[in-house]
Amino acid sequence: GLIAALRENGVTCVIDTRDVANSRRAGFSKRLLSASLDEEGITYIHLRPLGTPKAGREANRAGRVDEFRRIYETSFQRPEAQLALLEAEDLARTQPTALLCFCGDGAKCHRNRIAQALEEKGLKRKEIAFV
Repeated sequence: GLIAALRENGVTCVIDTRDVANSRRAGFSKRLLSASLDEEGITYIHLRPLGTPKAGREANRAGRVDEFRRIYETSFQRPEAQLALLEAEDLARTQPTALLCFCGDGAKCHRNRIAQALEEKGLKRKEIAFV
């Protein structure tokens, strides 16, 4: 469903924003996902500095949303995260680009903060849902 949704929306680049790009969900680990996207002509980039640190992931899973947001914001302000954000901006300005994470609800995910920062730079956001 992911690849179909990306193709349907004209996406040519996927930025993986997970800190750890491994998954128990079939097809979502970094190597397999990258290979699958490559077969479809979609570029895969893993920008780990934009990911949520372990403490933030744990807070989010436990429903401690305010704590999650504080942890992520601190991480997001690190120089390496800001450099990764600039890379994401450059990619999004040159081609249709999707931000990827494992969270299903973008409003509760760090992807939302990244998208907000990109919107502040004049880029447009479009949510893509897939099953």
